[in-house]
Amino acid sequence: MAGTTLLDGGFTAPVFQSQAAFRLVMDAMAQPGRIVDLGHAVQPPAPLEPAAAAFLATLADYDTLVWFEDSGADTAASWLTFHTGAAVTRDPSMASYAVLSQNSPVSSWRNFAMGSLSYPDRSATLLLPVESLRDGTPLTVRGPGIETVAVISPRGLPDGFTETMAINVARFPQGFDLLMTCGSELLALPRTTRLVET
Repeated sequence: MAGTTLLDGGFTAPVFQSQAAFRLVMDAMAQPGRIVDLGHAVQPPAPLEPAAAAFLATLADYDTLVWFEDSGADTAASWLTFHTGAAVTRDPSMASYAVLSQNSPVSSWRNFAMGSLSYPDRSATLLLPVESLRDGTPLTVRGPGIETVAVISPRGLPDGFTETMAINVARFPQGFDLLMTCGSELLALPRTTRLVET
């Protein structure tokens, strides 16, 4: 975002654009494996991708904490706080939303909030950028919101991803929800979604 300031790049029509983004995100969550395009209504600084930024601009607010894995995300963090009011935390266990880096080490994902049996909603949503949502190793997706099975093919998943997601499903109703992003596109894998390599 050379030549721009933190004031730039947010929704120009916040009510309408955030409502549109919210509907798309809810569609993606309700139909795991479906790719939705959130467009370029926001123009965030790196390392935030447009899809992750649109999601956070829609759902993050003064009551949420956001954690960035990338150590060079200070500008993006300041941009997010300016446009949403959300605070940035250095403690991953406190984060409502975690902006991961590509090839994020899955062993560190256990540090995020998983909720409790009484309050499973007090868990983190992870935003994982990948190289592509379309031309990687096929994975079969099963679970609520999928009539039989679906197949996704994200490219650039971190090592141990499938095993970590299997552990996450076994924690239900606790566990994290995962959103994969690439550019303006987003694919949701709620904690109820099971993945099987094909």
